[in-house]
Amino acid sequence: MELMTNFFNRLNGIVWGTPMLILILGTGVYLMLGLKLMPLRRLFYGFQMLWRGRVGTGTGDITPFNALMTSLSATIGTGNIAGVATAIFLGGPGALFWMWCTALVGMATKYAEAVCAVHYRETDETGNHIGGPMYYIKNGLKSHWAWLATTFAIFGMIAGFGIGNTVQANSVAHVLQSSFNVPFWVTGIILAILVGLVIIGGIRWIAEVAGKLVPFMAITYVIGGLVVLANHIEQLPHAFNLIFTYAFTPVAASGGFAGAAVWAAIRFGVARGIFSNEAGLGSAPIAHASARTHNPVQQGVIAMLETFIDTIIVCSITGLVIIVSGAWTSGETGAKLSNLAFEQSLPHFGSYVVTFGLIVFAFTTLLGWSVYGERCVQYLFGIKSVIWFRLLWVIVIPLGATAELNFVWLVADTLNALMAIPNLIALLLLSPVVFKLTQTYFKVSS
Repeated sequence: MELMTNFFNRLNGIVWGTPMLILILGTGVYLMLGLKLMPLRRLFYGFQMLWRGRVGTGTGDITPFNALMTSLSATIGTGNIAGVATAIFLGGPGALFWMWCTALVGMATKYAEAVCAVHYRETDETGNHIGGPMYYIKNGLKSHWAWLATTFAIFGMIAGFGIGNTVQANSVAHVLQSSFNVPFWVTGIILAILVGLVIIGGIRWIAEVAGKLVPFMAITYVIGGLVVLANHIEQLPHAFNLIFTYAFTPVAASGGFAGAAVWAAIRFGVARGIFSNEAGLGSAPIAHASARTHNPVQQGVIAMLETFIDTIIVCSITGLVIIVSGAWTSGETGAKLSNLAFEQSLPHFGSYVVTFGLIVFAFTTLLGWSVYGERCVQYLFGIKSVIWFRLLWVIVIPLGATAELNFVWLVADTLNALMAIPNLIALLLLSPVVFKLTQTYFKVSS
């Protein structure tokens, strides 16, 4: 185990180095400028399309609304609770600022991903609409780029077992053990059974479950966080001052907080931001490719809301609660830090908001990422391999629940970067198509 940990530590340092951060943020900035700030200018329009998308017309398997909920089910997970806390623990309050920056430019990235996914999607032999980076690389780029599609599918298949499976099961197991003394293996088995009962029905069942669970739990969690912030409203100006100050200056050690350099705030803010909203990873377009829609741009403006909801709203709630409560200097990290922050502000109730929020978020992430991994496996090995993937997905859940937390997070972080590289390259190469489709759509619709 020590040998593997050292290996992934070295690899993590390479893939999350300066070139990777430039690639992620640079792609988002380039797309945002190329779209003439459309994701920001058309934010309200996106919510209008989401409301209309509760039914959806056109070709596809699930409604545009449920496509977003399926995608959100995979993004709103432990990253919003444990991931934000870890970013602040390692990088200080300034890490939240860099999470916001990643999210704002990530809206353009997420938009471009969904547009390409719908524009280049295919229909498989069972009649399901399939798409994602491997398909828009295959159908949108020349044949000599085919290796890029295969590379993404391989990394996506493997990464799913990290970011979408073991990390989620591990976080739930730890929070249930600390809150209710539930053994890790019991949590793992129960999660495996529940997930197995849903994913057997494929993306349609998963979309239906996500369409009901995600809005309910997200709204409940946000309301709980707003109550905490209302109780500490006098601390909010100071909290924002800490966030903006320590985004550009080192933070000294204080209490249980070890201190952090500016580079740590940037690195962990961006890394945890990407872990949470997945902008640039190429995962979300796999779900959006199944949406019933007439035009890829219509699904794109819905897809970009995912990053806004996930990071600008949900992650901000977690981060601000941790800062205004003063818990960020406690020395705790991960879900325990979020739990402590809520409990200090809402005694005998706050910890339940975090506990049940994490459980539901992690459960829906297990469902959403099973779709992503399944599509990658289908691309590589054909549709007959899907049933074997689903079986393996369920088997791995109990293993993740009992694994070492730090090692699981390390592997997930590393695989995130490896998965993003081929997708970001493809988005840059296909950006002229995205710009043209966008310009045509809004010229006609206006």
